[in-house]
Amino acid sequence: MAVDHDRLFKELITTFFEEFLLLFFPHVHEHIDFQHVSFLSEELFTDVTAGEKYRVDVLVETKLKGEDGLVIVHIENQSYVQPLFPERMFIYFSRLFEKYRKRMLPIAVFSYDYLRHEPSSFTLQFPFFDVLQFRFLTVELRKQNWREYIRHDNPIAAALLSKMGYTESERVELKKQFLRMIVRMELDEAKQRLLIGFFETYVKLSDEEEQQLRNEVNEMETKEKEQVLELIISYEKKALEKGLKEGVERGLQQGLQQGLQQEKRHIAKKMLAKGYDVQTIHELTELAVEEIERLK
Repeated sequence: MAVDHDRLFKELITTFFEEFLLLFFPHVHEHIDFQHVSFLSEELFTDVTAGEKYRVDVLVETKLKGEDGLVIVHIENQSYVQPLFPERMFIYFSRLFEKYRKRMLPIAVFSYDYLRHEPSSFTLQFPFFDVLQFRFLTVELRKQNWREYIRHDNPIAAALLSKMGYTESERVELKKQFLRMIVRMELDEAKQRLLIGFFETYVKLSDEEEQQLRNEVNEMETKEKEQVLELIISYEKKALEKGLKEGVERGLQQGLQQGLQQEKRHIAKKMLAKGYDVQTIHELTELAVEEIERLK
């Protein structure tokens, strides 16, 4: 099943909007009045030329400290490389401004797994005149050194370790530090589930790596050791229970299918007894011709 990156990021950022700004844009955070925050409904834009539809990820209405007027914060997650992305950000901005007519702060989060330079502006200019210079704030996650964030008791930092610049050999250490962050923050179970679900969507350890993780946690000499072990065991148990439940549901579904097939065979026998031809029975019941022949 394909990962809905935009939905995952939207859920994460709407749950931890203040923490997101504090982590990546502290100069913005200090001006926002977080007593006045409301998330606006999704906006869907159609690009007539390209024949594609785009949905704005996160749209927040808030206030600046000491001011009465409202402002809009637009946060866009970009999970794949798109050369014309700055132009799309400008189109979003212009259409949103046309609707809301408020000051707007656009932010782009680049979450794909490539290292590349992403522009943070869109310009329209002539040799003799600059018509437009549209700029937006950016976060390029892959360029971030994950080790610089593990001392932050910030849930956004914990979740987004999974999209930062780690190597394959650091995966076990990455998850260990992620779990230590979760334990230190003492979040409620719903927020824990959100963060762990987000992290494990992008960092799936092999069975061998999971065993290495457990061994390394056992050897920890910090006060979080027991809590981290409890967290691992708790979520392993939930994963097993979920797998068992899904297995039971699949079994029930298979049982329903078997029951349906039996009912079709029962009907086919009655139709044969009444003289219906095999082809007609096949068309009505969708049973294979060979199976109907065996029922005679």
